[in-house]
Amino acid sequence: MISFFPKQIATKAIYLYLGALAAVSLFFFRNTMSLEYIIMGIFWVVGFFLLSSFCSIKWKDFPEKKLLLVLFFTALLLRIAWVFFSYFFYSLKTGSPFEFDAADSTWYYEESIGNIETQWKDIWNYLFVSSSTVSDSGYVFYLTALAKIFGENILFPRLINACLSAATVLLIYLLAKRNIGEEGGRIAAILACFIPNLIFYCGLHLKETTMIFLIMAYLERSDYLLRSKRYNVLTIALPALLALTLFTFRTVLGATAVFAFVTALVFTNTSIIGRAKRYLIIGWGLLAVLTLTGGTIMNEVEGLLADRESNQTNKRITQTAKGNLWAKYATGSVMTPMMIVLPFPTMVDVDQQYNQQMLHGGNYVRNFLGGFVLIAVFSALFITKKWRNLSLIGSFAFAYLGIISMSGFSNSERFLLPGLPLLLIMAAYGITQLNAQNYRFIKIWYWVVPLMAFAWAFFKLGSRGIL
Repeated sequence: MISFFPKQIATKAIYLYLGALAAVSLFFFRNTMSLEYIIMGIFWVVGFFLLSSFCSIKWKDFPEKKLLLVLFFTALLLRIAWVFFSYFFYSLKTGSPFEFDAADSTWYYEESIGNIETQWKDIWNYLFVSSSTVSDSGYVFYLTALAKIFGENILFPRLINACLSAATVLLIYLLAKRNIGEEGGRIAAILACFIPNLIFYCGLHLKETTMIFLIMAYLERSDYLLRSKRYNVLTIALPALLALTLFTFRTVLGATAVFAFVTALVFTNTSIIGRAKRYLIIGWGLLAVLTLTGGTIMNEVEGLLADRESNQTNKRITQTAKGNLWAKYATGSVMTPMMIVLPFPTMVDVDQQYNQQMLHGGNYVRNFLGGFVLIAVFSALFITKKWRNLSLIGSFAFAYLGIISMSGFSNSERFLLPGLPLLLIMAAYGITQLNAQNYRFIKIWYWVVPLMAFAWAFFKLGSRGIL
């Protein structure tokens, strides 16, 4: 079993990125990205692979307490640095400390500062009682609490994002350690520490960083409940409260959380979950579902499921009307098989998609790690046959990504982001399972990843008729 991220593979990933970036920039020269986004991409990719490889070797023998401290403060410092950099970068580029074409983030901010003088009972009624939906209510409530403490300051919520994201790294370690072993847990946490996408969102006023923290807290506590021989009201109630909170951030996440827990409850081996505890939790879960039935949350979930196909169709029609002629081919049946590697990196300048260009390096990293996710899935199903005991992680990741892939946001980095921590755990498991036989697949993957980047550039330009 490999206990670190091999330097040979990390170096190869960097060379492949540089080659793909050069090929795309030269072939589509008229649509080459600005130099600043090219430099940013190189910084993300080189930094991630070199640091992940070096630290996985350097830290692999650290005692657990020391490892957790080093992980937390390394992740925190990187995220704080990005918060300040992005604040001034966006201020320079857009005239305000918000990202390009900011919409949701400015709305969240304006809603929170608009509630500063409002009484809490009126805020609660506005967000949770009189509102027809619960999605976003939890995040606006959270931002309002921060605004009442820190005022209109934009940096403080983002610095708290940095703290939550650093804490998420530790939650990933704890969850991965119990599911894929100590070595895999360390690799997963190190990948999460340096992955560009998780760092990037700390500098935004969007809900993704907070949401991912809640997801990982829910999964870690749920996994603890399933595996622990000792349980009480608190250990049962806490995952339930976290799941309920997820509904108030994004309805589909709450539904996926419940589905993942039930799946793990059904499939995890009895040696891990005692038979009596299994029946007790199933009964309690059914009671909770019956309590929610007929309420706002259940109505929203039912509406989401009923509208998923029309939402996808409408999104494709809108994109085609705007000149994206090939968007109609990006259907759920096409995108779902690729959900492990989505989104593809945008390495060309088109439609002023500057946010996507800023993060193209992070999306390349996701594409590259997808090869190890595939090894992990194959190994869990056919080699180690541990898929039952990994059902909580797997069912959450594949259910959520599958739903997004079937929607109109199948290549939206922001909507796919909540599945990333679970994919990192799977990638870490895939790395630990590397051997001479499956490394041959990674050698093939070396060719696939640059082709994906080039094909996506061709698709983006060709669909707009500007090749």
